Amino acid sequence: MPGSGDLVEVTIEKPTAGGRMLARLEGQVMLVAGAIPGERVRARLDSKRGGVVFATAIDILDPSPDRQPAGDDPACGGRHFAHIARPRQLGLKAEIVRDAFRRIAHLDLPGYLPVHASPEDGYRMRARLHVQGSTLGFYREGTHELCDPRCSRQLLPDTLDVLAAVSSVLNDAGVSDGRTLELSENRAATERSLYLEVSRMGRGAIALEGLLDLAGVTGFGIARAGEPVAAAGSPIVADELVLARATGQTATVRLQRHVTGFFQSNRFLLQLLVERVLAQVPEGPMTDLYAGVGLFGLAHAGLGRGDVIAVEGDPGGVEDLQANAAPYPDRVRVEAQPVEDALRRRSTVDGRTIVVDPPRTGLSREAVAALAAARPPRVVYVSCDVATLARDAAALAAAGYDLVCAEVFDLFPGTAHVESLVSMTRRD
Repeated sequence: MPGSGDLVEVTIEKPTAGGRMLARLEGQVMLVAGAIPGERVRARLDSKRGGVVFATAIDILDPSPDRQPAGDDPACGGRHFAHIARPRQLGLKAEIVRDAFRRIAHLDLPGYLPVHASPEDGYRMRARLHVQGSTLGFYREGTHELCDPRCSRQLLPDTLDVLAAVSSVLNDAGVSDGRTLELSENRAATERSLYLEVSRMGRGAIALEGLLDLAGVTGFGIARAGEPVAAAGSPIVADELVLARATGQTATVRLQRHVTGFFQSNRFLLQLLVERVLAQVPEGPMTDLYAGVGLFGLAHAGLGRGDVIAVEGDPGGVEDLQANAAPYPDRVRVEAQPVEDALRRRSTVDGRTIVVDPPRTGLSREAVAALAAARPPRVVYVSCDVATLARDAAALAAAGYDLVCAEVFDLFPGTAHVESLVSMTRRD
C-alpha cells in the first residue's frame, strides 16, 4: 500500500457526505477531494484515519464533461463542489441523500427526489467571520488561515463593502485582539447587524455610530469575554413572510432574531423551505420542536391552520420566539425548555403533527424514544446532516413509521452541505 505523499491513479465511484468522492485503492476506501464521479485521476495520498485513506486529486486524467473552473480559492467558504457544473452538483446531493438512507437507514427513498436550487451569489444572510488584527475573513478549509470572503461568492457586494469598512475602523481604533464577527441581515439586506467579540480593546474607542452610516447597517455591538461593552443601533433584524393557503387566504408572519441567534442562512430559499414544510403538515394541532425563532410553527399558526406548541431550549432563541409569537396568544404556546423535557408530557405529542429541526447532531436517543412511544400521526423532519437524519429515520421506521416524502434544498450552493426534508406517517 503506498504511503503519505505518494501519487496513485484511481477511478472515482460516487460522492460522499462532506464533499469528497469515493474511490478504492487495493480494496481500501479512499476519499478524494477535487474529483467528480466517473473521472480517472492521479491523486496524492494525504493521510489515513480509521482505515480510510484521504487524498487530493492532482491531475485529471479522464475529465468529466461536468468539470468547470473552480474560481479563486475554492477552499474559502468550503466550496468543495466549485469545480462541478451546477446541474451535476444538484444530482450529486440527491445521490448523497439516497446513499445515506440506503446504507444507514436501510430505506429506499421515493423514486423522484426533488432538489431545490439556489442562486450561487450573495445567498447568505448569516455568517461568522474570524478576526486577526483588523483583518476579517473566513478560515480557509482545514486551516486557521484567513481568506478573503469575496472569493466565496456567498455574501452580497454591499455586505462585503461593509466588512471592508469595519476592517478599516478596527485598524484605526487599534483593535489588537479580535476573535469573531457575527453578521446577520434580512432578505432584502435593508437591516444588517454585526457583533464583534474581542479579547481586549486597543488604544482607541471604536466609532460605532459612524458604522451605522454604512449601507444597510442597523446595529453594531462589541463584547469582551462574552460581556457587552459597547453597542449602537439594534442587534435585531427581521423579515416578514407572506404566506398563502389553498383557499387564497394570506397571512404575514414577522420573524425577528438577534444577530447571534440561529436562523436559516439562504435568503433565496427561505420562503420555499417554509412552504414545503407546511405542505407536509396537515391542518390541525402541531408541535414545533427546536422551534428557534418560530419559522415553521408561527407560519402554521399565522395562517390559522391549527394551534402550535413551540419548544425551544436556547434562552436567546426563546426571547425572539416569544416576541414573534406575541400576535398569536390564542394559537401559540411557547415552552422554554429542552425538547427531551417537553416530550415527557404526552400532551406535547398526542394527536399532533410533530415538526423537528434539530442541530447537526440530530435527535437525542431520549427524544427518539419518546416520539416512538407517543406515536404521533406524522413527523416532519428538517435536517442539516443527512447521516443523523437517516439514523433517526431508521429508528422511527422501526417504531412503525413509513417515509412518504423526501426533498433536498441546496441552501449552500457550491458546497457539500445538504439540507433535507422528510415526512413520516404512522403505519396504522
